[in-house]
Amino acid sequence: MASQQHELLIEAFKALLKEERYASQAEIVEALQDRGFQSMNQSKVSRMLSKFGAVRARNAREDMVYCLPPELSMPSAKSSVRQLVMDVEHNDMMIIIRTTPGAAQLIARLLDSVGKKEGVLGTIAGDDTIFIAPVDIARIDDTLKNVQALFDAPI
Repeated sequence: MASQQHELLIEAFKALLKEERYASQAEIVEALQDRGFQSMNQSKVSRMLSKFGAVRARNAREDMVYCLPPELSMPSAKSSVRQLVMDVEHNDMMIIIRTTPGAAQLIARLLDSVGKKEGVLGTIAGDDTIFIAPVDIARIDDTLKNVQALFDAPI
């Protein structure tokens, strides 16, 4: 019975974070208690946020809220990876990709696997930004088009 209750708690917790409207741990505690999980407190919520890799990010209304990171499995370039890439541009020296929060390392790993044949010498990834060093800056426009094609990003 306790295991079933734990699973229900996890489902409720993830559902709340997917709403992307809770700015504080106290708000999450209150929402879970409203859903019948009376034993929830701030320290338990804090542990759950850490366990599931939740991050604070801006939602569509530009509010800072807790949300779950994208799944960290390796999707193909033509599937869900497209949804993680927000913008691709260059400054004549380097290509910059902006991603959803927490997705940059996943995208960079994919780009590193594509490598030199597409014009990518190497990548550096943060949380939501990737710097791509092109093989040849004289051909950066071609590399940019190749990278954009991988994600069907606007040109």
